[in-house]
Amino acid sequence: MSANVSPTGSQPTSTYDSAFLKACRREPVPHTPVWFMRQAGRSLPEYRKVREGIGMLDSCMRPDLVTEITLQPVRRHQVDAAIFFSDIVVPLKAIGIDLDIKPGVGPVVERPVRTRADLDRLRDLTPEDVPYVTEAIGMLTRELGATPLIGFAGAPFTLASYLVEGGPSRTYENAKAMMYGDPELWADLLDRLADITAAFLKVQIEAGASAVQLFDSWAGALAPADYRRSVLPASAKVFDAVASYEVPRIHFGVGTGELLGLMGEAGADVVGVDWRVPLDEAARRVGPGKALQGNLDPTVLFAGREAVEAKAQEVLDAAAGLEGHVFNLGHGVMPSTDPDALTRLVEYVHTASAR
Repeated sequence: MSANVSPTGSQPTSTYDSAFLKACRREPVPHTPVWFMRQAGRSLPEYRKVREGIGMLDSCMRPDLVTEITLQPVRRHQVDAAIFFSDIVVPLKAIGIDLDIKPGVGPVVERPVRTRADLDRLRDLTPEDVPYVTEAIGMLTRELGATPLIGFAGAPFTLASYLVEGGPSRTYENAKAMMYGDPELWADLLDRLADITAAFLKVQIEAGASAVQLFDSWAGALAPADYRRSVLPASAKVFDAVASYEVPRIHFGVGTGELLGLMGEAGADVVGVDWRVPLDEAARRVGPGKALQGNLDPTVLFAGREAVEAKAQEVLDAAAGLEGHVFNLGHGVMPSTDPDALTRLVEYVHTASAR
């Protein structure tokens, strides 16, 4: 084995021994590692500057821009991991689904998926469909050095919801109507999306991503029994498809307090927790053998420094008995967040948790 390769043979030692990957593997760490969902984005003036006049999907397909945007929060905040700048609908766009990300609205699908015939539009994703991803990750891993890069994908349920609804929804009536009314079509849709998602994550891992996160942003709309029956099999298929790479797999959803145990069951090594459930309680729900990620309420960052530090310390205290903990927000950084508040939060967590 080469001297600069990890015991798994798949990652350079510089990233393998990072605090972030150690925490994901539930190993002792020098300090609690920190990164933020949506750390690369609208809260940063440098992000707004490089994105001027460039659409979201176009931004995700330009390796130079993806590299710059992904690196910005690492430079500014000294976070312990980078998250690949992308969007959950990128793989759908790559296989030819007619969609766009409309400012102030979100992803809008021109022809929603409602019938079995519509499934034919969801072909397999190949690396040739997303060459910009491979190129950007190659550029990023050279720049990042010892800082790990987290790969990114939307989970089958959340992707299916966008496809069936045709855009963002608060009620998911069309998606749930299919799930309850035509469970076979629903299962086939999620199974196909699981294959597409797994292929998208494999491209990122093979290009050099050190970990992957599956975002099931809308899973909190489901009752546990519905999640177990109608969603868990597809998410488990994604996690199983990338298991052989031996990179940590993170699973995150919003409003998923009732689903935390099931989300861990799906195959994640690390379960993301939003701010509604304290981490010690989340650990009880998830059970042993998993690290946790989270879970400061993003709105706390609008309070003064003392309040931010007090709430961050509450998170660290709740995480004190965990097998592994990655500090994060309970959801993404809000666009009007003061970037300096994030920088100070990273510094506080590193100092307060130093072993």
